[in-house]
Amino acid sequence: MPTTTSTAPSRLLVTAFAAGLLLALLGLAGCGSDEQGASPTSQDAGASGERISLVDEGDALRWGDGSYGVVLAHGAAFDAASWQEQAVAIAEQGATVVAVEDLTAEAMAAAVERLREDGAEEVALVGGSAGADAALRLLSERPDLVDRVVTLSANSVVEGLGEQPKLFIASEDEPVAEVSEQLAATAPGDDNEVLLLPGSDHAQHLFDGDQAEAALDALLRALDRR
Repeated sequence: MPTTTSTAPSRLLVTAFAAGLLLALLGLAGCGSDEQGASPTSQDAGASGERISLVDEGDALRWGDGSYGVVLAHGAAFDAASWQEQAVAIAEQGATVVAVEDLTAEAMAAAVERLREDGAEEVALVGGSAGADAALRLLSERPDLVDRVVTLSANSVVEGLGEQPKLFIASEDEPVAEVSEQLAATAPGDDNEVLLLPGSDHAQHLFDGDQAEAALDALLRALDRR
């Protein structure tokens, strides 16, 4: 009898303790899912870009849903995601922005066509370094493909461009600074500009250096269609 009496309360205590512990663990799991396991908000997803397919699956990132389009072509040491800060700022001006992964004419042309199919009234093409060279080569073959062009530290002069407005940005002390000046002087059209910023930062590195604000402001002004 004493054995039976002493064992029952112990079992009850153990059961109660286990139940309380289980409830506590479930509560902690619920809290954790709100902070870490929950799906990102639409704002977060927009900030990091939406992965889309152009030529191959998942070969571009997209931001925004505006009335005009901007295609971004990165430098050789970068990727599509490297444009995130600039893409978000451009999208906030009312643009739909697509950054390509592959620096091929096919990928860039597909991005332009996708934006036009989605209703973009105008499309601009922006390239940095290797991306600038690829964009200019494409435009030498299809000069009327886009409505506006911006390059960051283009490495070579390309002939056969269109009449659209163009902005050629570079750092004044980098070796290829003269290329931007020559492009502005020789490209067709009456609305070609060159902007040489202090320092020697090359292409997208401009956005990380001392001239980051000036470079971004110039880019946004050139692309703003509001």
